[in-house]
Parts: sequence; C-alpha cells; structure tokens
Amino acid sequence: MPLALLALAVSAFGIGTTEFVMMGLLPNVADDLGTSVPTAGYLVSAYAIGVVLGAPLLTGLGSRIPRKRMLLLLMALFTVGNLASAFAPGYGWLLAGRVLAGLPHGAFFGVGAVVAARLVPDGRQARAAATMFLGLTVANIVGVPAATLLGQHLGWRATFMVVAVIGLAAMAALARLVPQIPREAHQDVRHEIRALGNRQVVLGLLTAVLGFAGVFAVYSYLSSMTTEAMGFGESSVTLVLALFGIGMTLGALAAGPLTDRALRPTLYGSLAALSVVLVVFPFAAHVKWAALVMVVLLGAVGFMTTTPLQMLVMNKAKDAPTLASASNHSAFNLANAGGAWLGGVAISAGWGWTSPALVGAALAVAGLAVAVTAGVLDRTPGTSRIVAGGGAVRDERKAGVR
Repeated sequence: MPLALLALAVSAFGIGTTEFVMMGLLPNVADDLGTSVPTAGYLVSAYAIGVVLGAPLLTGLGSRIPRKRMLLLLMALFTVGNLASAFAPGYGWLLAGRVLAGLPHGAFFGVGAVVAARLVPDGRQARAAATMFLGLTVANIVGVPAATLLGQHLGWRATFMVVAVIGLAAMAALARLVPQIPREAHQDVRHEIRALGNRQVVLGLLTAVLGFAGVFAVYSYLSSMTTEAMGFGESSVTLVLALFGIGMTLGALAAGPLTDRALRPTLYGSLAALSVVLVVFPFAAHVKWAALVMVVLLGAVGFMTTTPLQMLVMNKAKDAPTLASASNHSAFNLANAGGAWLGGVAISAGWGWTSPALVGAALAVAGLAVAVTAGVLDRTPGTSRIVAGGGAVRDERKAGVR
C-alpha cells in the first residue's frame, strides 16, 4: 500500500470524526445551548449543507490547482472550521462553524479518490478508494467514541479543539507523503460540468441521496436511541457508537474487493440488506443484545454502498471524474441532512425514538429502485456495463466479470 494512501486515510479520520461526533454530542450540546435534541440535530444538517455547497464550488475553484496543493488547502479550511466551532459563542455561530467545517469535505474526498486511483495499478482502484475511506470508518471506532467521551467530561468545545489538532496532523502527513500528481490537460470546470450530464452519473447521485438517507435517519439520533429505546445508560453511548464504527469498517473492507469484481451486484446487495436491517431495527432495539447486533449490521451494510457508488460515478464521468466524485459526497451529505431532518420529524411527531428506522427503510428501498433502474438502462444495446477500475468504462465481458 502506498504511504500516500495512509496520509489520505489520516485526513479522512479527522473528517469522519468531526462529521459524526455531533450525533454523540447532541444531548450535551442541546443542554448547554438551551435547545431541544431535534433542534440540535440541525447541527448535523448544517455540516451536510456545507458539504453540499462546498463540493462543487471548491472543486470548480480548484480545478487548475495541483492535486496535492488542493488537498492541503482543503484540510486547512477544515481545521479553521473546527476552530470556529470550538469557539462559537452561541447556537447560530455553531451552525455557521459547522457549515464552514463541512465546505471542504466533498471536495477533499473527490480529489482524494482521484489521487488514490492514480497511485495504484488498474483493477485495484476500488480497493485504493476503500483504503482512504477506512480512515472515515476507523474514526467511528476510535475518533467518534473518544471525542464523545471527551465532550461528555470536558465539554463539547474540547472535542472540536482536538479535531482541529487532527487536521494539523493530517496536513503534515499530506505534505510529507503525497506525491505531486500531474494535472490532466483537460482538467477544467467546463469539462468536469459536462461529465455530470451523464445519465448514469445523475442516477448514481440520486441513489446515494435516497439510499444513504436511510442510514442517517437512524444514526443521527443513535445516542438518544441508546438511552431512550435500548435502555442503556449514557456511559454506553460511546460503546454503541464504536460498534457502529466497527460495522462501517467491516463494510468498507468488504466493499473494496467486491466492487473490483462486480460493482452493480455489490450495490444492489448492500441496499437490499440495508432495507431489511432498517425494517428489523425498531423491533430489535428493545432487546439489548439484539440492538447491539443491529447497530453493527447497520454500519456494515450502510457503508458497503459507499465504494460502489464512488467508483460508479467516477467511471461514468470517464476522463473528468473529480467533480463527479466530489458531487457524490454532496449526495451523501444531502442524504445526511435529509435523513437527520426526516428522522427528527418522525420523533417530533410522537412516533417514538425508533421510528426513524422505518422512515430510513422506505428511503433505502427508493434508493435500491433507482439503482436497479440505472442498471437496466445501462444494459441497453451498445452500452457497456460498468465495472470498477480505470478512469473509463470497460466492457464486463472483456474484464472477465459476469
């Protein structure tokens, strides 16, 4: 494994920690700022809105900047956003800090995925991207539970201070380990925007919005579900978040090689499994051991969707993958914002703390329907089916995939 992938994974660890830690801190932030948990849940959406806005904007502005320098600039902005969150004097300022911290997220993973693919031979691109995303999943095993515990004992502001330090460490790793990646001759905003017009790219992004919203409908309120529905004490929240992170990591580890072999079947299977897990979740939540198993499964099947969706939009965008890749993270964070909002609506309506899971199941089924539709359309005569590997679409018969 190239050491540059380690630097990308360290950066992803910091980004994953700040993205997901708010779920564990919602009760603490709500108490400190004098608001309700559903209202504090908008802080999750605020970060997601930053990602949605920042991915196309910053990717476009940085289209002529060398890849390595762009990664460093994005991580610097991430660090500033977390410092702003740490020193926010009130709820409105914290909302603004979360938006600022989210702005570089999608662009970083968009550029990072392209860099990761350039560092390995053909046929291993999905595994390279999955290695970078491992930093995101490991953040949920170590970073988020540790940051949540820190926030519970020293206050939520201390959490964002530590994340800012991680951002600085990530910048040092990127500067030291990532090589200079030559800019493609065709790398410009207009070329990248045209790539987004591909029907398969649009359907892939829509799949991410709908399918992944099912995950965040539950995960956004997992800390409250732990105490209110599962019957655990507050001290168990970090354990539950860590179990979700373990599931994420297992899903990401499995997704890389499976996607390299057969992209669409991996996507279909993970979305179908996600739908089933979300349907079962409300019934299992009231049995402690079953609830913990479902948390692991939710993380695993939810994050098995990320690598095939990332590779699909990159391949279908052909030789202009950066904006498509970044836009995929906009889609994931639209799912984040939408899932958090719809989950909060269900809770506020009095349907119970586990009701977001059934909302999520409906969203996951809708995502699966879009994915299957895209697959059918991709099989029209004269159109090659998509497989992972390389910057362009390859015919599965030539790749040896059935």
